[in-house]
Amino acid sequence: MRNKSGIAASVVAVAAVLAACGQGNQYVAPPLPKVAVAKPTKQPITRYLEATGNTAAVNSADLVARVNGFIETINYQDGAPVKKGDLLFTIELEPYKVKLEQAQATEESANSTYNQQQAAFERSAELIKQKVTTQASYDQALANRDAAKSSLDNARANTRLAQINYDYAQVRAPFDGIVTARKVSVGTYVGGGGTPTVLATIVQLDPIWVNFNISEQDVIRVRAALAERGATRDDVMKYKVEAALQDETNYPHVGTIDYVAPTLSTTTGTLAVRGLFQNPKNVLLPGYFVRLRIPSPTERVALLVPDVALGSDQSGRYVLVVGKDDVVEQRKVEIGPLIGTMRVIDNGLNENDRVVVSGTLRAIPGQKVDPQAAAPEKTAAR
Repeated sequence: MRNKSGIAASVVAVAAVLAACGQGNQYVAPPLPKVAVAKPTKQPITRYLEATGNTAAVNSADLVARVNGFIETINYQDGAPVKKGDLLFTIELEPYKVKLEQAQATEESANSTYNQQQAAFERSAELIKQKVTTQASYDQALANRDAAKSSLDNARANTRLAQINYDYAQVRAPFDGIVTARKVSVGTYVGGGGTPTVLATIVQLDPIWVNFNISEQDVIRVRAALAERGATRDDVMKYKVEAALQDETNYPHVGTIDYVAPTLSTTTGTLAVRGLFQNPKNVLLPGYFVRLRIPSPTERVALLVPDVALGSDQSGRYVLVVGKDDVVEQRKVEIGPLIGTMRVIDNGLNENDRVVVSGTLRAIPGQKVDPQAAAPEKTAAR
């Protein structure tokens, strides 16, 4: 009996082992790939019209010799800032001073003669009323008075002309600015030959212009937005323009729109626009290349996703979305500006979509995934 019981126990043990081996050979599906998903972030943002441009001086003028003579003094340092009215050059001043004094003396003499003839005319006019002088005497007094008046007017004109030439011999700054290196030396004869001699150039740096162009597409879009808000030209001229140099990451320079061309260029299909920037520290110099942006006066709510969630192919940009039954879908999107690490999505998503933000290499369109909620991204103010 014991042998039979042992045999039975052995048979049961072998059967159990065989059964266990059979279960181990069954196919077990691998776990679904895990991906991190998040819904788009809703946030009010400021839209910007972006462009590039160049700085230009508001005022720039060649200082020329408007009278002839030898350079007598140079009264500034090359490249130094000057104020409006500062004396920069003098051109052989003495001859023009003498001519001015001569003209002034002639004017005084002519004025005395005129006063004398005016008095004689007034006496003759009184006498003819009393009928104690002849008409011929009255006419002569009138003619003498008128001739003296003409001589006085001519003398005054000569004095003004002499004064102008005397002032031209003193070349002064027409506005605040920086004067370039002089192009003449003391003792140089200037103003001869009929062509004005350029002495130097003065450039105004504060304020400064920034010229840029807007594409026809942007012009149409902006004009439609302005019409929707009922904005006028005066409103447009109050809009801010922000500028940045090539080595600046933000937009520290703020100005206002100063000019908008009335027509688009048929050559480039763009509209010329100009901004005016205060430049007290002369950070901006004429000729700089700058990046520009014009903020929209109103904020609008937008959907944003992490920029790393976007992919691209020949048809454009896309995101991977986990849809019904956790199946991955490739969704074409239209993108807007980058705000920090977040990208604005203009079209293609809704606020309830689950966007794959991590593990995109494991998310294959048309296949199921195991979506895991990702921590919300922080968005930067814009």
